[in-house]
Order: sequence, then structure tokens, then C-alpha cells
Amino acid sequence: MSLRGGQKPTRQSSINIRSRLFNFLLEEYHPQYYILKLTTPHPQKLMIIISVGCAFIAPNYCEKIIMPDYKRWFLAGGTYFFTVLTYNRRKIFNNANARKIFHRAIDEVQNSHPFEISGIVLLPDHCHCIWKMSADENFSIRWAMIKRRFTKLWLSAGGWDKPVSASRTKRGERGIWQRRFWEHLIRNQHDFARHMDYIHYNPVKHGYVKCPHQWKHSSFHHWAKEGIYKSDWLCQCRNNCKPPDFMDISRTVGE
Repeated sequence: MSLRGGQKPTRQSSINIRSRLFNFLLEEYHPQYYILKLTTPHPQKLMIIISVGCAFIAPNYCEKIIMPDYKRWFLAGGTYFFTVLTYNRRKIFNNANARKIFHRAIDEVQNSHPFEISGIVLLPDHCHCIWKMSADENFSIRWAMIKRRFTKLWLSAGGWDKPVSASRTKRGERGIWQRRFWEHLIRNQHDFARHMDYIHYNPVKHGYVKCPHQWKHSSFHHWAKEGIYKSDWLCQCRNNCKPPDFMDISRTVGE
């Protein structure tokens, strides 16, 4: 192995190369289940760490600390993609009143704990959205408040829930929401655009409509008016568009 011009690598250059590789991969993948902590350098060996369904290489002077999956990676002021599911994928949001209550719950939490919604789609059994967080609070609190507020308003309005297990009953949980949620930290502008496209194409992916513009419960219409999307973007009723390939983000969307 040699560097540019045939120069042989020194011990220090090997450390620098591997450190840069490690930093790049850590920034690129943002593993949810592992935190890698720098300890004593050992540049001669490499180790493979498997995290969130993908493998990446890091120097073995990293110490692996396993974190429970409910420990959320928080970045103040960050932008996040979320997937939130109903309990057992029940199609609660086929109900117009449920949709209205969900939007009300979001509005109320936004007023008390501000955040911006860049994109959103509401399907019968789940929601995808992108939030821009404020610098001083976290998304877990907001989602917990939204779920609690929706549950209270929905049940008081005569809405139904599903019988749950003894463990869920003990926790005070109702049969409306799936526990927790999926989140992905948006890394850059390209990542943002790909997840926005995923959000707006999602009703077509699940077979509810043939074209994004046909689904009412989506921010697609807002961004089409702003000129970000053409009104016939990936439209099957006006032209024969090939379905988009989202394999590059398949591990980050939570479904």
C-alpha cells in the first residue's frame, strides 16, 4: 500500500486516514443503537460494527456501548423524518373526525412547544412527516403530547380503541397508537429532498391513489402551489410515469 507519489504510509498517516474514515461513516449513518467512544488508538486492526441493518468500518480503538432502541438520538435544532403508526395498523384516519382531531392535537402542541412541519402525509393507519426542531426542546416530548391529546379528544368524541394486553393496560396505554415511533435525522439537502418525495408519493405506494395530487391529506398541494413540485408530478392519470425507486432510503423510513 502506498500514498500519492509512491510514498509509504507512516503510522501517523494511517491513524489520520482511519480517523477520517471513521468520522465520515459516523456522520453518514448516525447509528441509533450504538455510540462509538474514542479510546486508546490501535491503527493496525479494523473492526466491523453492524448497526441499523447496515455495516460500516471503524478503527478498533472505538468502544461499543449498546443503547436500548427507545433511546432517541437528539440533535438540538435538527431536522427529522418521522413515521408514526396506529395500534395494529388500524385505519383510524379513514374517519374524517379522527383526521380533524389529529390536526388539532398537532396545532395545540405546536403552540406550546414550537416546531415547524416541512412535509406531512396522513394515511389511514400511519403518518409520515418532517419536522424542523427548535434549539431547546426534543421531539419525544412533542410526540408523547400529540398522542395523549389525540387519544383524549378522540375517546371523548365517541371514538373507539382496541383491547390491549395486560402490560399495555398496566402502563396506562390505550389501543390507539403503536408504542414509540420511527425517526431519522436528515443529514443534508439531498436527504431532505428524498424524504420529502417519499412522503408525497406514499399514498400512491400504498395503492390509495394513482397520483400524488389525488390524495388530499398531504403537503404536496402546498408545495405544488409554491412551485416546488409540478401539479402532475409522477402522475399516472396524465402520463405513464415510472414509479420512483426509494431503495436508497429504504432503511430510514420505518416501513
